[in-house]
Amino acid sequence: MDTWFTTKPMIAEILHLGLDTIGMVKQLKQRYTYNGKSYKLSELKKFVSFEGGRNIFGSLTVTTKMGIAVKIVFVRNRNKKSECLYILSTDLSLSDAEIVRIYGNRWSIECFFKSSKSFLKLGTEFQSHNYGAMVSHTAIVFTRYILLEWNRRNQNDQKTYGELFFMFCDDIQDMDLTNALQSLMALFGNICWES
Repeated sequence: MDTWFTTKPMIAEILHLGLDTIGMVKQLKQRYTYNGKSYKLSELKKFVSFEGGRNIFGSLTVTTKMGIAVKIVFVRNRNKKSECLYILSTDLSLSDAEIVRIYGNRWSIECFFKSSKSFLKLGTEFQSHNYGAMVSHTAIVFTRYILLEWNRRNQNDQKTYGELFFMFCDDIQDMDLTNALQSLMALFGNICWES
């Protein structure tokens, strides 16, 4: 989860659903209990060794104010080497490296949303107050993304999503939504039959 969502109430709610959480934690005034004493994140750093050139400094198992046991992994901040980042996990069985790896998967999701908004016009191409219309538009944009990504992977194309979108955009630009959907479904059908 992003730092905006890694809050104690959100963590408690997700745990209530039977799921675990991994997310970066902001350095605010929140306190964690470690060895019976209460500490802020910046104070917990003294229990971890920052010696050497490693990127993962270590971790501590602490308890939140709500009594939830969490593991906090201390990671080097690539943008500011003198600082560290804090990644929280409610799954205490995971290794530090696995927690960092799973958290790192967020980047591909961020790229997906950035491409969807910037190049595939999610939210700007079509506007409606009808929930069904918004869901349909989102599905169309995500389908475009899937087809472009599938095409890029099959051709091992080095082009960015933006270049691919603008390359295909010239053909579709003069079509209305109905014709575009029909063409898209026909293309999708042809691809399915060829596979």
